[in-house]
Amino acid sequence: MDRVKVKICGLTNVEDARVAVEAGADLLGFIFYPKSPRYVTPETVAAIIQEIRDWRLESSLPKFVGVFVNETPAQMKAILATTGLDYAQLHGNESTEMMAMLSGCAFKAIRPASAEAAQTGAAQFAELGLADGPSILVDAYDPNLHGGTGKTADWQMAAALARRYPGLLLAGSLTAENVATAIQFVQPWGVDVSSGVEAAPGKKDHDKVRAFVAQAKGLCK
Repeated sequence: MDRVKVKICGLTNVEDARVAVEAGADLLGFIFYPKSPRYVTPETVAAIIQEIRDWRLESSLPKFVGVFVNETPAQMKAILATTGLDYAQLHGNESTEMMAMLSGCAFKAIRPASAEAAQTGAAQFAELGLADGPSILVDAYDPNLHGGTGKTADWQMAAALARRYPGLLLAGSLTAENVATAIQFVQPWGVDVSSGVEAAPGKKDHDKVRAFVAQAKGLCK
């Protein structure tokens, strides 16, 4: 399979974002859900993105992803436009109609409780995802939390979806210690990590970031 893409999520500051880019991350994620300990304002994200763009001078730029939970399409479009984000990741109870309104700049995260729910969610949302990025994100199930659960996703369930839906992005308690195994088992388009590379909520451990990307991309000796 092609080398997998890596998304470092829950970024809140320029220093951590630069380390993620230097390590080889393909996507940087910023959380716009106020209840999250990793919440950032649009103004902060706009400043981070501008600094990364100025630093990289359009060379090997990652894609910038805003993570939203039950936000209106109009508000998401406004934040994408004012911050310089490339994509919106919908991590709440959004509908297919809402996805369609974001036409080609959004993908859906699902947290299926069963294999049946996984197939239903993927069938609804994967084709509405990104042609040049994630088609769908699979996270661990939790009846109350919108991500950041500390739980591992069902890899067998995710592997079945990955075989059917290209562009699957795998999340759910991934770390440098387990990501290579997860990739071998699931064969995803990419992997997504937040708490697994943190020193504290919203602050990355730079050594963990580097180790995660290296393990995910098979760069370790």
